[in-house]
Amino acid sequence: MGHYTFGKEERIRRRADFLKISKEGAKYQTDHFRVSMCPNNLPYRRLGITVGKHVGPAVKRNRLKRLMREFYRLNKGGLPGSSDFVIMAKEGAAGLNFWQMSEELKGIFRGP
Repeated sequence: MGHYTFGKEERIRRRADFLKISKEGAKYQTDHFRVSMCPNNLPYRRLGITVGKHVGPAVKRNRLKRLMREFYRLNKGGLPGSSDFVIMAKEGAAGLNFWQMSEELKGIFRGP
């Protein structure tokens, strides 16, 4: 697995995994994002993204998801290892550009 990749094994895809992380994980939030973090028993990190319809139309939701995946891909080396992360977008997140979103999420991952 390359350092700047985001492969299939790094994605959280099962609903049960999303629910487990949301229920058991540590929760942090900013103005535009809510992040749940939970340790896993795997040798790598995994990411799940949730963007509800309240964020905006499909075009904006899809763009926001692309930006969040890119943030993870570029910054995963600095994130805690063997952990699962679920990033949930709040209303207003679609109006952020990549750098604003990056700074907000970096603040969460630096803090805990």
